[in-house]
Parts: sequence; C-alpha cells; structure tokens
Amino acid sequence: MATSVTVRDVILAPGNGSFFYDDQAAIRAGVATDGFRYAGAPLTPGFQSIRIPARSLSIGLVLSDGMIVWGDMMGVQYSGAGGRDPLFMMDAIESLTRSVAIPRLKSTDISNFQAACSHVLAHHEGSRLPLAVEYGVSQALLAAAAHVACTTLTEVVCSEFSLSLPEKRVPLYAQSGDAREINVDKMILKAVDILPHGLINSREKFGPSGETFRAFVKWVAKRVSDIGGPGYHPTLHFDVYGWIGLEIGMDANTIADFICAVGDDVPDYRLHIESPADFGSTNAQLDEYAKIVNLLDERGSNARIVVDEQCNTLDDIKLFAEMKAAHIVQVKMPDVGSVADTIRGVLACKQSGVGAYVGGSCSETDLSARVSAQIAIATQADMVLAKPGMGVDEGISIVGNEQNRVLAVLNYRRSQRALSNGEANLT
Repeated sequence: MATSVTVRDVILAPGNGSFFYDDQAAIRAGVATDGFRYAGAPLTPGFQSIRIPARSLSIGLVLSDGMIVWGDMMGVQYSGAGGRDPLFMMDAIESLTRSVAIPRLKSTDISNFQAACSHVLAHHEGSRLPLAVEYGVSQALLAAAAHVACTTLTEVVCSEFSLSLPEKRVPLYAQSGDAREINVDKMILKAVDILPHGLINSREKFGPSGETFRAFVKWVAKRVSDIGGPGYHPTLHFDVYGWIGLEIGMDANTIADFICAVGDDVPDYRLHIESPADFGSTNAQLDEYAKIVNLLDERGSNARIVVDEQCNTLDDIKLFAEMKAAHIVQVKMPDVGSVADTIRGVLACKQSGVGAYVGGSCSETDLSARVSAQIAIATQADMVLAKPGMGVDEGISIVGNEQNRVLAVLNYRRSQRALSNGEANLT
C-alpha cells in the first residue's frame, strides 16, 4: 500500500564504536604491547597509531509524520586488511553523506526497503559509496520501512524477501577479546551456543607449530566440561587470523593436517576454524579454501572452515558459497555494505547449502547490533555474532534480547490472529 510518509530532513550525530580500530598488519608483524596500547609505528594506510578509538556517524531520517529513524555508519576493527575498505574517516564520510546520500534520501519512496536502497545507494561517479555509508543509510531505510508498515524490521525483511516469519532464535556466538579465560567462563556460565572466538591474532597466541593454540582449545573444552551446566554442549569456534598458514605453511594439505589434529584434540565437539590462512586475494582464497574444505570432508573431520578475509562483498559471498570454499561464510555486515546485501548473502549461502554466519565487528554500535539480530532471525541464519564490544556480557544482552523481543512480538501477533479467527468462527 502506498504511503505519503517521506523524508523531510536528515540529521547527523557523531558517535563512538564499541571498541577500537586496529592496524592488523602492524600487530601481525609482532609489535610489543604497552598496557592496552600497541608500541611502534603503524603499517596500514590511514592509521596514525596502531590502535585508535573506533568512531561512528549516526544518520537520522526526519520523516514527514515527525518520526525520526536512525542508522549507524562505522568501520570494522581491522579496517584496510583482507581486502576491506580503508579506515573510517569521520570528516570524509560526513562530507560524502551530505553531498550524495542526503539529496537522494529526500527524493525516495521509503515504503519499499529494497527499492529505496537501490535508489539511495546507487553508484556515485562510477564507484560504490563507502561501505560505511551503505551500512548506516540502509539501516535507517529499513527502520523507515518498518515505521511506515507499523511492524518490526524482521517483518519487513520477511515480507520483501518472501520469507516465512521466524519461530526460533538463531544460535549466538560470543567473542572473548584478550581477556580470554575470564570471558570464556562468562560464556559458559551464560550457556552461549558458540564460543569463544579467542582472538588468536599473534604468533605469541598461536605458538610455535600452533602448540599454544592447541593447548587453549583443549582448555576451553575442559572448562566447558568443568563448569558448564547439565546438557550444555556448545560449538567451539576459534578465529586464528591466518596464523595456521603463517606459522605452519600455506599448503592446503598441511593446513588440513593441522586442523584435523586440532579436531582430534576435542573429538566430542563441533569445531569451527575461522580464517586458517589468508592467501592474499579473493581468487586465491577461493581455490585454496575449496581444497581445504574438500580435504576435511574426505577425512570425516569434526572441524569446519569459516571464511572471513577476502570474502567481503555480496559477489564474494556468492562465489564462496557456490564453490563450497567454506563450510560457513561470515557475512560481515559492515564489509558487505547495505544490509539488503547481507540479507541476500545469507539467502545465497542457504541456497548453496553452505552455513551462513551473520557477523560483524566489535567496533560496531548498539544500534547496528540490534539490526543484525533482526536480520539474522528473519533469514534464519546459522549463527549470529554477539556484538558490539569485547566485554561479552553486553553483546550477549543486546543481540540475544533483541531476538527474544522480536519472537515475543511475532508470537503475540500469532495469538491475536488466532483469537480473532476463533471469534469470527463463533459468529
């Protein structure tokens, strides 16, 4: 049904992400730490220091009926690495938003989410808008469509993409940050579905030949057994940031051998290994990851490969899914850009029989995290990241509670429809 609600004005508000932007190249090179800081010079363009506070820019659509809906723009923690967009620069993003996105917003029909995204996020001067702009603007457009329809974001997604309304939550995956042992305990005590990420992002954490990492995997499994509640049996998921390849070697057979050995260390658990190696380009990553996946499947390993680096855009996601170059694809929302493309990415994975992980970054905001929860539950992804931040509790609360609220709304509406139908039948 057509609507007369339009975008009357647009307001911007500077803000903070929930963690930091980090120079992955410098960290990988082995710089020393100084408290919470990293010592040494940055290597990735745009970074003035190796670790800088994450910034965000909120965009508010002032609608003609007086409602204001919001979206948040930001980058990911390891900006400029693995084929990603460069570091989020507030002034440049604000300038482009004002000159390109805002005029388009004032001339779009906000009642149709996909059409509005296509119009507002169209290429500018032959190139895509910065992915941060796509991400924040599309969040606001989804909120606007939900406001017009008087529904949740989930219901808009299901309606526009012809999906059934969800009836169950999506498994929650928590990330530990550097306070790994304490945060693992938090995750276990809160019975998180998938844990702990582990932040295996340096040679020190991976260890010679991977022994430090393997010891940590075994410790996590034992800790689950020691302090987990009855029947609690999570999936163990570790992000190794390419360190298997860096330390063990870049040969697919050698990497598969190591991953199988880790799987054998914890035979009673489903094991996810994220980013075992970074082969430097999307095409190389596709070829080598497909080999590793095939080798693990042939050997009947309990380990599953999760791709992150070099798999950023919707086109990348489709390629990895079609080529079975991962068991699970992280649809890393700020790197994908428009949340409409995140939806399409999840659906592409499901169509190809590959796992879909609605992910993102610790550097995001509470608002973008709640949007991700609604998209994950609408598409019935296989897992969703508890974000933002590295504190564990906050991400579990924000993403978990948002899922529960949506399910409560949908269940309420089902009960009201059933009641109305029953009363109609009585008359």
